[in-house]
Amino acid sequence: MSSPHVLSGRRGQVAAAALVAATLLNAALFGGSGATASSHREAPLIAGDPAVDNTDLYAFVSPDHGDTVTLVGNWFPFQEPNGGPNFFPWATDAQYDFNIDNDGDAKADVVLRWQFHDDDRRKNNTFLYTNGQVDSLDDENLLFRQRYDIEAIYENGQKVKLVDNAPVAPSPNGPASMPDFKKLRDQATVQLPGGGKVYVGPAEDPFFLDLRVFDLLYGGNLSEVGQDTLRGYNVNTIAIQLPKHALALKNDANRNPNIGIWSTTQRRTMKLSPGKAEAVGDFVQVSRLGNPLVNEVVAPAGLKDAFNGLRPDQDGGVKELVDRVVNPELPKLVEAIYKIPAPKGQRDDLAEIFLTGISTKIGAQINADLNSQINNADVDKHRFRPAEMLRLNMSINPNPNPNRLGLLAGDTQGFPNGRRLTDDVVDIGLQAFEGAAVTGKLVEALAAGDKVDQNDQPFEAAFPYVALPRNGTAVNTSGTTAEVAVNPVGRIGNLDPMAMTTAVGSALVFGAGFFLWRKRQVHIREYGSHSK
Repeated sequence: MSSPHVLSGRRGQVAAAALVAATLLNAALFGGSGATASSHREAPLIAGDPAVDNTDLYAFVSPDHGDTVTLVGNWFPFQEPNGGPNFFPWATDAQYDFNIDNDGDAKADVVLRWQFHDDDRRKNNTFLYTNGQVDSLDDENLLFRQRYDIEAIYENGQKVKLVDNAPVAPSPNGPASMPDFKKLRDQATVQLPGGGKVYVGPAEDPFFLDLRVFDLLYGGNLSEVGQDTLRGYNVNTIAIQLPKHALALKNDANRNPNIGIWSTTQRRTMKLSPGKAEAVGDFVQVSRLGNPLVNEVVAPAGLKDAFNGLRPDQDGGVKELVDRVVNPELPKLVEAIYKIPAPKGQRDDLAEIFLTGISTKIGAQINADLNSQINNADVDKHRFRPAEMLRLNMSINPNPNPNRLGLLAGDTQGFPNGRRLTDDVVDIGLQAFEGAAVTGKLVEALAAGDKVDQNDQPFEAAFPYVALPRNGTAVNTSGTTAEVAVNPVGRIGNLDPMAMTTAVGSALVFGAGFFLWRKRQVHIREYGSHSK
């Protein structure tokens, strides 16, 4: 399969990887030291703190509102929908950020920051998340709630409050409690001043792939493919839609359509004591995400935690990470296991995709002026710094029939130009590592990829575009899911949910009383009737 001329290779000339390596390692240009994208459980430390773990980042021109851009960030991986009683709250001692660099200096020109707070009405009265059917976000039966503020922080230090005390959609805890979750999601979609909207709450995990790539690359013979590992799981989602000019350099999306985006999470240091955790000290960046799968398959295990703590302008301080981009491990593994020759020499094309954006102004092998900020008309090219981030050209109109292989199939609106929900980034990434972005041809032996070509749940046509979260779904041993049917009056079969709650409560009370009575009898037998 060949892609159009936009992907044809150019011979000789300037080697982008050599330029990138030389630039990144120049201490005079880059002070400090310093990780790129995270994803599902990609690094040892963040795997133990899922509430602040970035799983995926998406950026695309809104398909139904072409004058806007939608950013979607997901956190808290592998949420089994029945995972009560605490379910999956946002961390209240953390900052959740979208960072936008529109001038190419690898520093955020706009930071959109979410911070959360709890409204926990359970106290010492109950263990339940809900004590009846929830029909709205202010329903008295919803016992645990969260709200959030959004602040826009600009490079000059200006701060603007965009949203104050907006509602979070709750974790879905089953169809008896929340029979119409779409209604709750709609109520949690908030209009922004000046145009735009935001949704914060759970969603079905939109990332589709077979994670058995880690079992010697799909079993050593491509036998372990075709299973969507994330089927049935939810994530916590922040989705925001903004006018293009709000993100563009000098607020001019026509002259300066290219932006870079990455998401981060900062946590405060925790002081632990028995039964108590207290947030103290400064906020520390613990997770970062730009392009998908970078931390998983580019960074070696020993650098993954440090990788999550860097700012983009610090990327060049770690030579080992830069070397992993221009001399990656994955093609060598494919060659060793499948005997498919790895591309030779430094990987100029991968340096473009991950570090500079795609532009002929950088002496590129990929013959296109696609998404590098250096293409913006008002950029100071002397301040441009290669750094890992997801880059988007906002001037390219949405494709009404998107191709899952994005740029590799000639669909310039797709990954690695931003990332749409439907982009098959695993298959695209595998082909790109094998050199397809330069040759314009897929490696036929790997053309089938992981055989997970789309999400198991359809995406929405309108904002927030992500699919509704699983609600009362269990993942069974075969990897498929079983939905719990709910009839219109909110009953499961012939059982009324309130009657069930009462029965369970009565059983617990009886059980506790029986336990105390038995304990008292044993105490009397062992120590005598006058023991205290």
